[in-house]
Amino acid sequence: MVTDTTGPSSPSGFRFPTFTEVKSAVLRGDVGLAIGIMAILVVLILPLPAVLLDVFLAFSIIFSILILMTALFIQTPLEFSSFPTVLLIATMLRLALNLASTRLILAGGHEGTHAAGHVIEAFGNFVMGGNFVIGVIVFAILVIVNFIVITKGSGRIAEVAARFTLDAMPGKQMAIDADLSAGLINESEARDRRRKLEEESAFFGAMDGASKFVRGDAIAGLLITFINIIGGIVIGVLQMDLSLAEAGHSYTVLTVGDGLVSQIPALIVSTAAGLLVSKAGVSGAADKALVSQLSGYPNALGMSSAVMGILALLPGMPMLPFLSLSIGAGFMAFYAARNNLQAREEVTAAKAAADAPPPEPSEEPIQSALKMDDLRVELGYGLLPLINDPTGGDRLSEQIKALRRQIASEMGFVMPPVRLLDNVQLAANDYVVKIKEVEAGRGQLFPGQFMVMDPMGGKVAIPGTQTTEPTFGLPATWVEARLREEAAIRGYTVVDPATVLSTHLSETLKSNVAELLSYADVKKLLADLPAEQARLVDDIVPSQISVSGIQRVLQQLLQERISIRDLSTILEGIAEAVGHSRSTQMIAEHVRARLARQICAQHTAPGGYLPLISLSPAWEQAFLESLVGDGDDKRLAMAPSKLQEFVILVRDGFEDAARKGELPVLMTSPLARPYVRSIVERFRAHTTVMSQAEVHPRVRLKTVGQI
Repeated sequence: MVTDTTGPSSPSGFRFPTFTEVKSAVLRGDVGLAIGIMAILVVLILPLPAVLLDVFLAFSIIFSILILMTALFIQTPLEFSSFPTVLLIATMLRLALNLASTRLILAGGHEGTHAAGHVIEAFGNFVMGGNFVIGVIVFAILVIVNFIVITKGSGRIAEVAARFTLDAMPGKQMAIDADLSAGLINESEARDRRRKLEEESAFFGAMDGASKFVRGDAIAGLLITFINIIGGIVIGVLQMDLSLAEAGHSYTVLTVGDGLVSQIPALIVSTAAGLLVSKAGVSGAADKALVSQLSGYPNALGMSSAVMGILALLPGMPMLPFLSLSIGAGFMAFYAARNNLQAREEVTAAKAAADAPPPEPSEEPIQSALKMDDLRVELGYGLLPLINDPTGGDRLSEQIKALRRQIASEMGFVMPPVRLLDNVQLAANDYVVKIKEVEAGRGQLFPGQFMVMDPMGGKVAIPGTQTTEPTFGLPATWVEARLREEAAIRGYTVVDPATVLSTHLSETLKSNVAELLSYADVKKLLADLPAEQARLVDDIVPSQISVSGIQRVLQQLLQERISIRDLSTILEGIAEAVGHSRSTQMIAEHVRARLARQICAQHTAPGGYLPLISLSPAWEQAFLESLVGDGDDKRLAMAPSKLQEFVILVRDGFEDAARKGELPVLMTSPLARPYVRSIVERFRAHTTVMSQAEVHPRVRLKTVGQI
């Protein structure tokens, strides 16, 4: 027998959802929550039977107890970050039940104390004990405790916590950045700490507002109770023909019972809110935190035990409770003192071990003297404030970190760390950049001053110390900090010392980046390739080319400042070229052609075109005729006078282009390009030499001169 699980369909095609579909939709968390919120709103509008009211009141009580227990057992406040939302839902639920019970009380209070359900009747009779005055007093005390003590205190704690949390955010953010710059944490840990900081700020800000829910709930409960009593007596006496005593008894029992049923969950939730906001700064469950901190001072427990013992001996005092508490406190004091003594002995032993004279150092291995730093910046003692700023700044380290990230993005591999050292042999304001412990650059800085340069290359008309910018050799002036704004107003370029050094370091690294690409770096780059590209590496390494051969190809690309970030395209080019040539120079030339789009984009002018200076056919022929050797062993053997003539023509051509505002490339034939580049790099290292094979078909060209 087959059961049809689909609902009946109408002629228009509409089909009612089946029971299974409705059940799965209700069991979904978001749909279930939406249904619950809508049920609360419906209770606010429509009357509720007494039986359902009993169920909802029981749910309100257990819900509030669940909130309190969760607040007690969590380790940190952020584990209950949804508390403001839960607090709003609980408050709306109690107010909706208050309104529903008010309808039942006012509509059927003349029938007896069972009119609003058994829960309200039981609370009213149990607390009042037959005397409605007692019930009113107990209810008033509960409202006072909730409104004046717990709600007001927790609201104040939430307000102060939110204020101080927001005020402390910049300092905490700077601490995270400082730890990240110092290498104490990695990027993932820094992101987690920033996320927790944002969650903490949002939580305490929300708690500041959510505390107003609790306060408003207490006020609303008091007003609703007052309205129920007055309104019930008026309805009972004037409309239902009850005596004043009968109306007062019936409506007071119902109203006080209703108030207690609503105020007890409100008191529980208020206590949970107070526990949660007062838990800030305390880690661990509440019981462990309280026991560990209250039992941490045995003297306090001992004094408490003594006071309890004295009170037990006073005439008229009940001896048993005070004496029991005295013995218990004394036992806890003894136990805590013994634990503290054991902890102090462990700390003393650890300190003694730390203070003990270290063992005689063994002789340092001779191999340690062979280690060298790939990158090192040595500073004179006058430049130490750049890395040890008393105000807490460390701008040089931050800029070097940003520089490594920038070079990794531009060139395609991670540079080795830069080691900062002081060197007493240097002048106070001098610094030296060393690559593999060989000097690659030198300069002079003046901390507290600013380097000012004229963008047009002229002299700076501001008093200061005349100097030369170390990176590009432009005339510059070091001026006092008070003249910084004046220099900026005059249109000069103003640079701080840390930026001067980091710019010099950047250009030095880019000029020597090929030397820094080690065999280990290449191995790591190949190992990090996706699985699809890794198969290509397996096909050509080591059968057609070795890893060191790939390293030499990559170094030739980096030597001309071509990024190796597109490693997959480079490997495809190598795989194509190794079948025709074993020369790394020829392989690199073929790879350059594969990278035509990248190379052209790198040198495209702001106008969207590629400016170029072409090499005339006569010079092309002169270079090709000057090649000697066979196959891959060809080398250039041009007469010195001819080379001098070529150098002068190239220098004049590029200077003319610079006066026109252009930064062109030198365009040659594919066969002549390597040899032309070998000459040009000796006197214009930054000049790019391209071949026609490296010009992408979609690039617009603009010829600005010819050699």
